[in-house]
Amino acid sequence: MADLLSDDEIDAQLGSGWERDGDEIVRVYEFDDYLDGVAFAASVGEVAEEEFHHPEITIRYQEVEVRLTSHEEGGITDKDLRLADLFDDEL
Repeated sequence: MADLLSDDEIDAQLGSGWERDGDEIVRVYEFDDYLDGVAFAASVGEVAEEEFHHPEITIRYQEVEVRLTSHEEGGITDKDLRLADLFDDEL
């Protein structure tokens, strides 16, 4: 199990484009084409499976929303921030 991060740790380490929403971190990625968003969501899913840490992914017409939290720990951990960085690398 990973340790929960403090509010200060989260604020200091949260990547650009990501926001905090309670016990989750959230980012909305925008795309010009629906299928580009679907492809991105698929690549995010592959990364998540490799890391065995799975986000909530919502696909909309020109955007994909990704939400991360560590359910077992009850909040945000290093695992979430690491995965957020990996997802950003998929762009």
